[in-house]
Amino acid sequence: MADAKLVIRSFAKSDGGDVIALWQRAGLTRPWNDPEQDIARKMTVAPELFLVGCVAGTLVASAMGGYDGHRGWVNYLAVDESCRGRGYARQIMDHLEDMLRARGCPKLNLQVRAENKAALAFYAAAGYAQDDVVSLGKRLIVDA
Repeated sequence: MADAKLVIRSFAKSDGGDVIALWQRAGLTRPWNDPEQDIARKMTVAPELFLVGCVAGTLVASAMGGYDGHRGWVNYLAVDESCRGRGYARQIMDHLEDMLRARGCPKLNLQVRAENKAALAFYAAAGYAQDDVVSLGKRLIVDA
């Protein structure tokens, strides 16, 4: 797959198993988040913002975007380890940013686990900066 073109498209139901496997290999899944439920929930709200990237027909990247009318969000950005360093993460993020910009989205937010130094470096190089905020969360539905 060296130097092969990344084809970016919206997620299709048939991509589910490949996407979940990618997320697992990338270390993005957690016991308290059921990835099948995350996908099912996403498919009810702006499913066209759930992107996958394929090379020669093989799914190698994903990014799950959202926009609530105030801020955009991205979750589950992943590139298969065997395909990293080829610009695929930047390509799928650029595509998602363009889609959100076209919707009038003024700012894109994301969360990165503090120990994920490679992801933090990627986002810094892509123009993202740490906001002086505290991320809070409250589980409304328990998956596991």
